[in-house]
Parts: sequence; structure tokens; C-alpha cells
Amino acid sequence: MINRRTFTKAVGLGTGAGAVSLTGLRSTASAAPAAHSPGGTPGRNIPTVPTVTPGTHTTFRTIKHVRAGVLEIGYAEAGPAHGPVVLLLHGWPYDIHSYVDVAPLLADLGYRVIVPYLRGHGSTRFLSRRTPRTAEQSAIALDIVALMDALKIDKAVLAGFDWGSRTADIIAALWPERVKALVSTGGYLVTNLKAQQEPAAAAVEHNWWYQWYFATERGKKAMENVDERIALCRYVWTLVSPNWAFDDATFQRTAQAFRNPDYAAIVLYNYRWRIGLIETDRRYSRYEAQLAAQPPVRVPTVTLDPALDPFIPAGDGSAYRDHFTGPYAHRTLANVGHNLPQEAPTVFARAVADADRL
Repeated sequence: MINRRTFTKAVGLGTGAGAVSLTGLRSTASAAPAAHSPGGTPGRNIPTVPTVTPGTHTTFRTIKHVRAGVLEIGYAEAGPAHGPVVLLLHGWPYDIHSYVDVAPLLADLGYRVIVPYLRGHGSTRFLSRRTPRTAEQSAIALDIVALMDALKIDKAVLAGFDWGSRTADIIAALWPERVKALVSTGGYLVTNLKAQQEPAAAAVEHNWWYQWYFATERGKKAMENVDERIALCRYVWTLVSPNWAFDDATFQRTAQAFRNPDYAAIVLYNYRWRIGLIETDRRYSRYEAQLAAQPPVRVPTVTLDPALDPFIPAGDGSAYRDHFTGPYAHRTLANVGHNLPQEAPTVFARAVADADRL
């Protein structure tokens, strides 16, 4: 979830301040972009994204698999095979179903939509039992670059939230040639390991209770017990999306992804690594050294802040604006929590289409 140091910089803004409709809060760099078709071809109007009720769709038609890097990655796909590509990246504790309503909206606009399970989730598996189950931020980003290579995707629009935003931000910063445009919920989420060693405001530390829980033996045991970790994940959903009235069937469809045999190891590693309890695996050291410099994102970007997300100070994006140096737009969304694409699929799909037009 969001880098707690970024939150601390703007914690005084409050969770309800500045909430506006989708069309509000654009920077001068992105005001009134020319109408383009998907993929950025000038001169044709892009179709309007229709409003869809959250939960209209419940499943993806098929799950495909491809060998990519150290993984066999499971992913859903929708839309024309030769359309411009959008990669939708989920967070924790979620899975590809966060995009079950977004994907068909984008597919209807002519995009080829790819929605992968991140390492440790769903049907994604490590190819070798000997591969360390690490989860540095750069490791997850390299998984997605490997997926693009395996599917022969040179360039794509990347969009995500939570772990997915962080992953998309990293790829946009380190490999901008692979990213046509970016949608990043929560803004610039690249983890600053050095900053993470310093205490944050009490309210921020309180929001991160599960991070500290995972650092203990008690938390480790809970995550390694399938029933206990599923119950914990459901509780997190209720905290971070207070207005989302999801039903048991919706949660259970996603909870199947938490039964992956590497789920506990990946989640525990990721959160322990972020607070300095685990050293970076040497295979990823050079990438983490680059990320320590907090590199800017130069690709066209739309950032989204859900006003009810406890991890995001809902304002004008100023806390992280300087990290985005290309064409840019920001939107703060009222009455939406952490799982933005599943709670507000039309808003998210429209942001993707707009980012592609910046």
C-alpha cells in the first residue's frame, strides 16, 4: 500500500478535503487534450466510456498462462488480439477481480487488456522450487517486464493501485520505453527504504497495523494459516473501503487467489523487506539502488486519489506532484475507497483512456 512517508508529508490534508468529480483537477500540462482513438491515433474521437454498475461482471472468461522470467504467470485477457495493450495490476489483499468490470469496458474501446496475477497470487507459480520467494518492489516490476517480453508486448499503458501502482511507477521510471502512459492510484508509490526507517505520524503508524503484525511471529503464523489469512484479508477490505458494500461471493472469488502456496511467503517478505527486516536479494540490488534515488516518471500520467482510502490524503496530488515530469492530470474521487477499480470501474477505465490521450 502507499508509502507511509508520502502520506506523512500531506497528512494534514484530511481524508475528505478537495474531493471532486472525475472531470476536476487537471494540470495545465494536460488540459483539453486532443481527441484520439485508442493507441493515440489523432483525428478520431474516442468512444465514451459507459457507466457500469460495480459488480456487473463477476468472472473472466478464461485464465491463460505463460512462462515469463522466474514465473509461470496466470493472466486474464480481453479485447482484440492486435489492439493497443493495457496492463492492469492489482494490489494487496486483492487479485485480478479488482478489474473484472474495468477490463470489458476497455476491451469495448478496442484495447487488448492483460490482467496478471502477481507473484504469490492465484495461478501464478514459480518455475523452480529453488527460486527464493522474495518480493522486493523491483522483483515484482521485473516480473511484469518479463511478462511483456513473453507476450511480445513492446509498449503498453500501465494502470494499477496499491502494489500495482508501485509496480507500474517503477517500470515507468526505470524502463520508460516500455510505457505509453500510466494510471497510478495514490500517486508516486516507489518505496524509499531509507525514509521507511524513520517514525511516521501516529495516525499513519496506526493505519499500518498489519505491517507491524507481519513483522512478528504471531503475524507470520496467521499468514501461514490459510483460514486465518483469508479472515485477515477480509477485515482489511472493510477498513480500507468503508463505503464498499461487497458481498461474500465477491470476496470469496478473490480469496481463492490467497490460497497460492507461496502467498504467505511473498506477502511476509514484501512487508518485512519494506521496513528493513530483510535485506535486498543481491539479484535486485542494482535496481533498488536506482529506486533509492526516487527517479522521476516522465511518461504521460493520470494519478487518482480515492477520498475514503485511509492511506491517501485526498487533496490535489501536491505531495507527489514533483515526481511526475511529463503530461499529467490528477483526480480526487469522492466516496471511493482503496480498491478503486472495483469500487468505481467506470472512473478507472476512463482514466486509462484519458492517460492514453495525454
